Amino acid sequence: MRITSAIKGTMVGFALLGMMPAPQALAAQHLRVTGNFPVEHSISKAMEVFKQEVEKNTKGELVIDLFPNMMLGGAQENVDQARNGTTFGTMLSVAYLSRVVPEFEAISLPFIFDSREKAYGVVDGKVGKILDEKMAAKGFKGLGFGELGFRNVTNNVRPIAELKDFKDLKIRLQPNQVHLDTFRALGANPVSMDISEVYSALQQGVLDGQENPYDSIATRRFNEVQKYISGSRHLFDFAVFVANKRTFDKLSPENQDIVLKAANAAMQWQRNQSATQAMKWKDELIKRGMQYTEITSDARKEMQKATLPVIEKVKKNIDPQVIDAVLSEVGA
Repeated sequence: MRITSAIKGTMVGFALLGMMPAPQALAAQHLRVTGNFPVEHSISKAMEVFKQEVEKNTKGELVIDLFPNMMLGGAQENVDQARNGTTFGTMLSVAYLSRVVPEFEAISLPFIFDSREKAYGVVDGKVGKILDEKMAAKGFKGLGFGELGFRNVTNNVRPIAELKDFKDLKIRLQPNQVHLDTFRALGANPVSMDISEVYSALQQGVLDGQENPYDSIATRRFNEVQKYISGSRHLFDFAVFVANKRTFDKLSPENQDIVLKAANAAMQWQRNQSATQAMKWKDELIKRGMQYTEITSDARKEMQKATLPVIEKVKKNIDPQVIDAVLSEVGA
């Protein structure tokens, strides 16, 4: 039996329709999220939680493409990409946002937090709302705060047990003025450097040391190029999840709600991971051969006293009411 050309054309048309993706797949919107932490770090894992929650609850209408481990550049580049809309958002230390939103320096003050619970109380309350407003004015949508934790100093010169042990050590710091001023007040010689350059700088002796939470020291393998580690706990470092505000605002109200809930779930998951694993990472660093030194309460008080002028300096650079709100929350 012969098939006419018209029938053939109809059959081909149906075949092509069958090969086309479903309308939902055609409508899928891809959102890129970056990070600068190694894939095994809790921040990178939190990115995966965010992806799973968004894609599940939007039924694939939103697809989250992840770029951890500096795949799209260093931390400062990730901030710029999120601000100009090249990417949807990024998870990173608040220190890298302080150049754009200087009010973040108010939660980066030295020796003001003695527990993670007090730290959470600040960003989950009035201060967190102020920071969200400041971020919005600079083109960011704040999606939530996580924990990088207490930062601790490492070096290759000597154990650090007292204030005098910091003298003249060339220590890498994040690009945050409060962090830099803190280490100048401690007597060190701080150097601002993107995290992507730190390992080689330590390896080559360009730097004496660096400071980071235990998990970052371990997952970035700084123990391979550092001998001494001290439990200085000089700063509590927050992670923040920020998105491009214009891109977020263009999402449907339903998808905005899903993104916010997914971000909250991801950051809460990350906080729990960080809290339960901090000491595990410390023990792991000791196991890998680092020499650990505890800081006594008297030595810590001496360090805290030496850094008090840093707080007064910050009050001159940003709205002092933000500083007062932070200090009021922690009872300092």
